[in-house]
Amino acid sequence: MTTLLFNKPYGVLSQFTPETASRWRCLAEFINVPGVYAAGRLDADSEGLLLLSDQGRLQQRLTDPRCGHWRSYWVQVEGHPDDPQLQKLREGIEIQHQRTLPARARWLQGEDIPLLPERDPPIRVRATIPTSWLELSLREGRNRQVRRMTAAVGLPTLRLVRCRIDLMDGGKALDLNDLPAGRWRSVTNAEQERLNRLLSSRVPRPRSAGRGADRRG
Repeated sequence: MTTLLFNKPYGVLSQFTPETASRWRCLAEFINVPGVYAAGRLDADSEGLLLLSDQGRLQQRLTDPRCGHWRSYWVQVEGHPDDPQLQKLREGIEIQHQRTLPARARWLQGEDIPLLPERDPPIRVRATIPTSWLELSLREGRNRQVRRMTAAVGLPTLRLVRCRIDLMDGGKALDLNDLPAGRWRSVTNAEQERLNRLLSSRVPRPRSAGRGADRRG
């Protein structure tokens, strides 16, 4: 099994083939390992942790809505969040006529603010509106979900970085681990053993009707 972790920069598609007439780059410009594909996607205008594998079963397991792997994001937003806004994010918000699953949300302040290089191109800045960093963790991955959720509570997303993927085995989540933007690494032997155990474990039973997740990972 070949498994890679990649810190995807802004402006890069989560695929190896460029799109016709697109301004976005693709993974082939960064990764020259044959046969691997992304397990779960990041939009071109999002950044951060992307796991790639040559095993379709692993890709399926990590994105299966029954497994509910937590994915954590650093989200730079316009404005300062208040408790009611954070609570709405945690409880779930109706977007595209369907309510999101409960999430984890917290305002990052002081030493908790991620130390990231400036994005290229830089985010828009409005002198009269402050910005804040949130950490938002989801167990689903609907289309542009983070952006839709923060917009729904009045906190438009300016920058979005996936920072962790939890394998749900009680061990440390996979993270960027000082991996610079545009660089990739193979998983360690210990990480590969955890992924192997994940593949050999049973998939959880489906949720009861009316409580299922609409999730792509």
